[in-house]
Amino acid sequence: MRLMRTILIVALALAAPALSGCGFTPLYAQPGLASNLASVEVVAPEGRTGYLIRQHLDDALAKNHSAAPAYRMDLQLSEQRFPRGIRIDNVATRYEYVLTAYYQLAALPSGAIAKRGNVRVTLTYDSADQPYAAIAAQQDAQDRAAEEAARRIQLELAVWLANGGRRGA
Repeated sequence: MRLMRTILIVALALAAPALSGCGFTPLYAQPGLASNLASVEVVAPEGRTGYLIRQHLDDALAKNHSAAPAYRMDLQLSEQRFPRGIRIDNVATRYEYVLTAYYQLAALPSGAIAKRGNVRVTLTYDSADQPYAAIAAQQDAQDRAAEEAARRIQLELAVWLANGGRRGA
């Protein structure tokens, strides 16, 4: 056991210089990336899911409310719910929830479209016989889907900005 530990330490020590020379740079180490992400104003549609995704995006992008936005992101949402687990009495016990978020990023103040994209999140949830529990499960699914969609949009924007943020991408 002690020999294995020693071999592992030596291997890591030898691998460290090789990895440092490979040119790997973490995504968020790019100069100005965090400040560009924080300068995105999110405009979401009305409704519960629109509110949730806007809140999650503001958190994911570390929105700077004191600075003027450099970009405006317009969102359009599409929600679908499909019954999946059907009992013998034709009542669904499980649902599939699909949230698709279409976004368009416009540079301010010109309004020129800088980036377009969409993300699709699919998840399932159980539906209970009790009405309150069924509503709570559906709302939890909406929140989880909005959070995942925000995370994916944030990642797409970070990669786009790290690669130079070409217009029309």
